[in-house]
Amino acid sequence: MIKIYLSPSCSSCRKVKAWFEDQQIPFEEINILKHDITEAELKEMLMKSLDGTDDIISKRSKVIKEQNVDVDSMSVKELLDFVRKNPTVLKRPIIVDDSKIQVGYNQDEIEIFEKAKKVAKEACANCPVDCDHRF
Repeated sequence: MIKIYLSPSCSSCRKVKAWFEDQQIPFEEINILKHDITEAELKEMLMKSLDGTDDIISKRSKVIKEQNVDVDSMSVKELLDFVRKNPTVLKRPIIVDDSKIQVGYNQDEIEIFEKAKKVAKEACANCPVDCDHRF
């Protein structure tokens, strides 16, 4: 299942959510302001990112500037604790599926998730009548 980490006030988040709904691609919406992001979720994001913290953390965020935080000098444990306490430092939206991550809304890059939907739909062609997938 695709997970979209977002905040309601983010315009790019609303665009991503609308795109997934328009494409009828099922997803789990995770509001970073209400959901306590787990260490496992953060580790998954970091493992699937190409550039680690640079991909998912906004070093220009208000919290980082005000606290004069150097993310690059933190241990992994310190980083995970910091992000869990300050989820607004995450770039948004963050889209995570079984094998990849995408940060932000980019029309060309997001279409890879539509291709994943087509593959899943073809695999589901032989599902029983009571299949609950939305395609």
